Amino acid sequence: MDYRLSPSSQKVREYLRSVGVDAQVREMPATTRTAKEDALAIGCSVAQITKSIVFRTAQSGRAVLVIASGANRVSEQRMSELIGEQIEKATPEFVRESTGFGIGGVPPVGHCNPVETWIDRDLLQFDIIWAAAGTPFTVFSIRPNQLQSITAGKIQSVT
Repeated sequence: MDYRLSPSSQKVREYLRSVGVDAQVREMPATTRTAKEDALAIGCSVAQITKSIVFRTAQSGRAVLVIASGANRVSEQRMSELIGEQIEKATPEFVRESTGFGIGGVPPVGHCNPVETWIDRDLLQFDIIWAAAGTPFTVFSIRPNQLQSITAGKIQSVT
């Protein structure tokens, strides 16, 4: 099945392999742009789905990635306090420029530029979590500790 993956999903798959993570990128039959759609398609809880949300810092203009549980809403105020700078929602153009991926399919790994990463502490309660793999139709599973290791993400409550 890998031969049919989009270039974006192939990039994620190759990145995972390069860091020693044995994860299969799965193409879903329908869009998985939301955590609820992901959970329904995969057959897991919404809380096991990761949302990769890119913010832009207001002063320095850098990208910040928050990998949140699909059951949680990220508090921009909380994240601004943790980062030490106000954050704002990133435009689709900024997300693509910063990560190399479009909104709805941003994976937590394989970005074209280094991105400061924060991981929702609530994801640690699961053996397996699911993340976007470069498109709104592709996902992969990973252990939370593996995700933290390969992203160097800071573990924190993001709500």
